Amino acid sequence: MSVAGNSRRKSERQGEGQYEGRQGHIPDLKTPVIEAWKFQYPGSDTSLEVQIPEFTCICPKTGLPDFATLVITYVPDKLCLELKSLKEYINFYRDVGIFHEHVVNKVLQDCVQTCKPKSMEVRGTFNPRGGIQTSALARFTSPKILK
Repeated sequence: MSVAGNSRRKSERQGEGQYEGRQGHIPDLKTPVIEAWKFQYPGSDTSLEVQIPEFTCICPKTGLPDFATLVITYVPDKLCLELKSLKEYINFYRDVGIFHEHVVNKVLQDCVQTCKPKSMEVRGTFNPRGGIQTSALARFTSPKILK
């Protein structure tokens, strides 16, 4: 085996080169608008949980579908997520090549931007592929709460 073959295989094992350039666009990805409505109990610490058991996206490496259950848990401040527009937003990902870790962060980013909650977390539990199951969790706490 050549030295070049060994170093290429070593860099591939370390994750270099396989995924570069495939996900840099995700933070700025243009997604459908999620709407919000006015919460009538803004002083409360009501916790809301939205379960999405049929989330689908595409593996950016293989092009095969990935399936997951997403759970969005949040404490609203003045606005709540409108569920019909959230459903349309979630369906957008069916044709998007995106890593599991990026799914939860992008959904969190867009939901926080929409409703500006006191706190929010997005958990994705992805169906096993090749005997490996992935769960990813992204969290947000409003700077107002941290003061």
